[in-house]
Amino acid sequence: MGVTSHLAAPLPTPLPPLDDGGYWKDSTWQVLFALLDAAIPPIVVETALTDKKNQLKISEEEYNESYAHVREALTHPPDLDKFKEYLRARPSDNPRFLQNVRRVIATTPDSAKKKLEGALNTMTTRTGSLFFTGYCTPVQDQPLHIRQAVLQSWTKSYFGIWPILAKSIIALARKAFSQADPLYQQLIDYTDHPDSYRPGPGFDFKFMQFDNSEEPATVETDVVIVGSGCGGAVCAKVLAEAGHSVLVVDKGYYFPPSQLPMNQESGSHFLYEGNGLIQSDDTSMAILAGSCWGGGGTVNWSLSLQTQGFVRQEWANQGLPFFATAEFQRCLDRVCEYMGVSDAHIRHNHGSEVILNGSRKLGWMAKAEPQNTGGQEHYCGQCHFGCGSAEKQGPTVSWLPASAKAGAKFIEGFHASKVLFSEESGAKTAIGVEGTWLARDKDGGVSTPEANRVQRSVRIMAKKVIVSAGSLQSPLLLQRSGLKNRHIGRNLHMHPCNYVCARFHKDIKPWEGGIITSICSTFENMDGKGHGVKLETMNMVPYVMMSNFPWTSGLDFKIDALKYRNMNGYIALTRDRDSGYVFPDPVSGSPRVVYRASDFDRANAMTGVIALAKLCYIQGAEEIWAFIPGTQPFRRSKPRDVEGEKMDHGINDPSFVAWLESVEKAGNKPPITPFGSAHQMGTCRMASYEGEGVVDSHGKVWETRDLYVADASVFPSASGVNPMITNMAISDWIARGIAKELSLEKDKQ
Repeated sequence: MGVTSHLAAPLPTPLPPLDDGGYWKDSTWQVLFALLDAAIPPIVVETALTDKKNQLKISEEEYNESYAHVREALTHPPDLDKFKEYLRARPSDNPRFLQNVRRVIATTPDSAKKKLEGALNTMTTRTGSLFFTGYCTPVQDQPLHIRQAVLQSWTKSYFGIWPILAKSIIALARKAFSQADPLYQQLIDYTDHPDSYRPGPGFDFKFMQFDNSEEPATVETDVVIVGSGCGGAVCAKVLAEAGHSVLVVDKGYYFPPSQLPMNQESGSHFLYEGNGLIQSDDTSMAILAGSCWGGGGTVNWSLSLQTQGFVRQEWANQGLPFFATAEFQRCLDRVCEYMGVSDAHIRHNHGSEVILNGSRKLGWMAKAEPQNTGGQEHYCGQCHFGCGSAEKQGPTVSWLPASAKAGAKFIEGFHASKVLFSEESGAKTAIGVEGTWLARDKDGGVSTPEANRVQRSVRIMAKKVIVSAGSLQSPLLLQRSGLKNRHIGRNLHMHPCNYVCARFHKDIKPWEGGIITSICSTFENMDGKGHGVKLETMNMVPYVMMSNFPWTSGLDFKIDALKYRNMNGYIALTRDRDSGYVFPDPVSGSPRVVYRASDFDRANAMTGVIALAKLCYIQGAEEIWAFIPGTQPFRRSKPRDVEGEKMDHGINDPSFVAWLESVEKAGNKPPITPFGSAHQMGTCRMASYEGEGVVDSHGKVWETRDLYVADASVFPSASGVNPMITNMAISDWIARGIAKELSLEKDKQ
């Protein structure tokens, strides 16, 4: 058990030593950082120019106008000296910025890394630079204003390679800037933990340890569960409490509340797949996927929605009648009750009030939504990097400790390489899992290089194997294990999201308060078959929003970024009808995603963008950004006098209507329009027969015995709501079935 600490701030989690980047030549890095400087340039007034190559000059008039705008727009503007310091700061002079970029590149899939390397290397030569930029001078030697103009021209190009290259470079710059620039965080008054931080109790999982040896270690258990997230944790509790020996393994590590929430850099590295920045192969989709002890349940945003009736009926109509039964409802209610899911203790922040009050004014349907916070108010917006209060009843706080009390055991740092099978009686019968264990270092940390920590091959022999590694990793494990079902990895649904951001003349600090505590559902069923959008608030930890924020020039971006304290962000979350697929990178084995939002799903997302803009407008937003390339932000003008009275036309304001029309005309075309996904589902689809899916209605993998999948990958289609509760309810059902099987088998012995 743990003891509540009285720390004033979370204990730091150091990042591991940085790869020296030797996989790229120095000239390659020089070109990249020259372009990143152009995306977020050092800006000075022309009379203060000291470096013609690496500073961007603007006129005294433009400089003064920019500062005047900042003073008018912000409730807490910086003084002039801080403003000057902020504008003239150069990203590549900041060691943290450089390291942040190098860390992202190091974890980028090899195919994407090689494409970027090829483009950058070409620009180091005169001929290549001429082709890419229109100038013979290699990019790293071009003056900054030329480099910025090149980026601007790429963003507007109709030739596919240029806007994609610009998008990747600008996104990399924005992410590193918002995560690693201390002056920026100081000016917006952002800290990586709540002001009232007080860590809740942790839990001693007593993780299994192994000696250093060339021989594989062997462990025996009734059930091995690969993955400690929402699906695996529920299975562990159900099966352990039924009296069966259970072993839960995960490649991630446990971080107690005293280390949470992590800062943006450490959290991205230790808590998410791919350093927190996975992109689909065509770059159209940015993907967030939890990768730590507790999985997505450690980093999700507390929203706890049950599967809606039209989705349940759709799945029942596909030959899975269980979803339309009272038994499935009992599963839903059981997992919600255990976590104390409720909407009775919510204190809405500004973002959620915009959804609620704006919807009321427009006659739309919106309401408070339940949270898995055990009856606590939980006014915290930083659970994206772990819940320091331990109020959020995720796997590491509720399900896994309960399973430990019932006898379950655990291994962290275990990378499952394959499921083991016996081929007796002509059938593939799962008998365990094989993988590699990576120990913590001698001080209990996970930042020491892997080569300096104990590694050991481990074979886990089990009567039943449950794969709960998530929709990106579960299908890859099945494929590595030799399974050939053509549906493995297919049917990937993502809930693609478009973004809207707005500035209000209020001191908001948008990262404070519950992340999603209200939803507008007016547009959730636009085709009569359950496809549409939900309007939701956005996690406002700076990098999440700023990585995708519209970019037209370095000056505009820097000025807009300063307004962050007065902003709120929103998503149009789309229940996607159409799907993509996941497959392993041929070199690293890491997940690669092929997904592009279809015309049908994009049209629904655009409806959501327009609706979100209307909510922001009706609630008094002074500036509104639709994250749609080729569009300008809307800026509210003062109401005009009509016959001596001020006339406010509301959302029918002609200038606002014209702006909405310009957004719709620009369109949310991929891959240039940023789409995001925090929900991945369906890659091991449940189906009524083998030709249509990967698992049967009880979660058993069709072509095997004693092998099950229990996570969001078994969803027959997109859930349309945050997948946590649906995942847990299905896993509860699957685990109860396995428990009965084990009991029957024991009775026969």
